[in-house]
Amino acid sequence: MRLPRLRTAPPSASGRTRHDVPLSLTDAAITTLWAISGAVRRPAAPADRDHTLTLQIVERQVVARDQNVVALTLAAPDRRPLPPWHPGAHLDIHLPSGRIRQYSLCGDPGLRTCYRIAVRRIPDGGGGSVEVHDGLAIGTSVTSSGPRNAFPLTVPGYGSPAQRLRFIAGGIGITPVLPMLGLADRLGVDWSMIYAGRSQESIPFLDEVRRFGSRIRIRTDDVHGVPTAEELLGDCPDGTTVYTCGPAPMLTAIRSELAGRDDVELHFERFAAAPVVDGTAFTATIASTGATVTVGPNETLLSALRRELVAAPYSCQQGFCGTCRILVTNGVVQHRDTLLTEPERAGGMMLTCVSRAPDGGHLELDL
Repeated sequence: MRLPRLRTAPPSASGRTRHDVPLSLTDAAITTLWAISGAVRRPAAPADRDHTLTLQIVERQVVARDQNVVALTLAAPDRRPLPPWHPGAHLDIHLPSGRIRQYSLCGDPGLRTCYRIAVRRIPDGGGGSVEVHDGLAIGTSVTSSGPRNAFPLTVPGYGSPAQRLRFIAGGIGITPVLPMLGLADRLGVDWSMIYAGRSQESIPFLDEVRRFGSRIRIRTDDVHGVPTAEELLGDCPDGTTVYTCGPAPMLTAIRSELAGRDDVELHFERFAAAPVVDGTAFTATIASTGATVTVGPNETLLSALRRELVAAPYSCQQGFCGTCRILVTNGVVQHRDTLLTEPERAGGMMLTCVSRAPDGGHLELDL
């Protein structure tokens, strides 16, 4: 026979109808201890930590002869040590206007009290570079969530099976590569580099690059003509790992040249959106205005929104930073990013810089 579970203490130990005072006190003590132990067993979830960094511009330096590239040194207002970083890392900078832009860290990772970035002025761009050049004076504060690395360097003998490194930088593409050169040189790795640009006037950090001597070849279009991928790669024997950053045509040519070379490892970073591959036309409706935007087969949803002057956030334009994340309230999304989790996708989130709708599809956007 199964006895019923008692919800309260019995009136007395012997079953009398008058309450037994000692037993009641014991029950109260046990109940209190059980409540306290429950609180210990079920601790409250820790509060979310705010990882936002406030950074102050402490130095500005023009680092290209044409005056179009400025290097900014940033530090904490109290000059406390900053989170560490490794070559290839970048910072997302929240500008005073509300724009968010990402810039490669191009200083010395060993300096823990400051970061350095460099920005080329692009008058007909999205406005971020112009704001940096014209609005970020010494003493101006910006915020960031700290260094992130989508272009890490693996060094031969230190986690990489490669035998040598080949660096290729085009123009402002020198910024993520510059710290890599310093690390490779300090570790005694076999490496070489070609640094290409329109002219010596347009190449940033020319003096810093030249200190590496004969390991680096500087080539400019106005003197040598536009280089081929074969010229950029140079002697690229088996066991070489290539790190390159620069304009999209240069990266496309290098990738094509190395197609089928399983003995050569390629790592690259873009500073602009990748071309759309296998895209088809679709439409999207903006919830706040009811306007419909047509997205062509060779453009991204983000570029179509910007073309129609729709205020849409963005930064990397390559699907890894998440700044352009928006909610889709209706429609099927063709996800082309590697950032969003399955629950986020199931919840209707998408990245406008790379993802789209299937052929002829329609999306309703919470914008």
